[in-house]
Amino acid sequence: MKVSIFDVAKKSGLSVVTVSRVLNGAESVREKNRQKVLNAIKELDYRPNAAARSLARGKTGIIGLIVTTLQDSFFDAVVKEVNDVLALHGYFLAVSVSTGIASDESHYLIQEDRVDGLILLSPMEEDNYIVELKRRNIPYVLIDNQKPENDAFSVTVDNYRGGYSAAKHLIALGHSSIAHLSGNEMFRSTRERRSGFEQALNEHGLIPFETIQGEFEISFGYESCRKWLSSGSLPTAVFAGDDYIALGVVNALLEEGIRVPEQVAVVGYDGQDISSQLHPYLTTIRQPADRIGLAAVDMLLKRIDGTMKRGSSLRLDPELIIRESTVKEQPSHH
Repeated sequence: MKVSIFDVAKKSGLSVVTVSRVLNGAESVREKNRQKVLNAIKELDYRPNAAARSLARGKTGIIGLIVTTLQDSFFDAVVKEVNDVLALHGYFLAVSVSTGIASDESHYLIQEDRVDGLILLSPMEEDNYIVELKRRNIPYVLIDNQKPENDAFSVTVDNYRGGYSAAKHLIALGHSSIAHLSGNEMFRSTRERRSGFEQALNEHGLIPFETIQGEFEISFGYESCRKWLSSGSLPTAVFAGDDYIALGVVNALLEEGIRVPEQVAVVGYDGQDISSQLHPYLTTIRQPADRIGLAAVDMLLKRIDGTMKRGSSLRLDPELIIRESTVKEQPSHH
């Protein structure tokens, strides 16, 4: 028996109108009700009739997403949310892992009428893509794009604010000797995190212990910290450009028996899964992956159905998650 939208309404105890608004990604639904509807959909295994929908639209019913790497739980979380929300709208997601437009997969997605729209997740050569997408008249949305001039249809996180709040947190804990290990220079997020960090230090009349630029990798954090150790001069706190760099720093410190956070405090960035799974749990600046995915789909579907003609960009705030790598937990007495 085919499950209908009426069954979903009955199961969730909400009106068909509310269910329909959730399916259409309307912002006006209360979060509690949205969850009820989503739970009902899962339990009933409701699938909007994609064929009927795509016939009504006269389109393929496929949305493409291009991402540069899969070794990243933040990207994973964004892709998962995009996939879930699109499924509710009867769309199928085609994901391509590609470092540039010349690669076969991404070219295939952009070929004549393969997709109804495209999401670019932290793209490398966004200009090349945009030129091609505009030429073929394919609606697109950028997530975490590199160039401010392409912000017309984009969802980004305020990385400047993230870097600023990481530094403020360390300064509030009494640190004045703070190093920053930043990621790859070609990412706007790298530059914004660093300028937020520097601004906070500036306001307190501090200068960074050292700022080093490298890749978003554990080895970069590890090697940088080894250099400090062998030179016999350590900062009392480190703000790492992402959680992987932070883990490398923590590894190097723990190997030498240096206690985190008592001797050196460490802050990461992203809220990668692993940051809350290894001791000491990592203080990090979390990016709201679910809100990013939802907002990007919402924007893209509005472009596809023509309700969003002019560009709009959305900037979300990251969130400081304080854990053991900066503040030692007090033992709790039972």
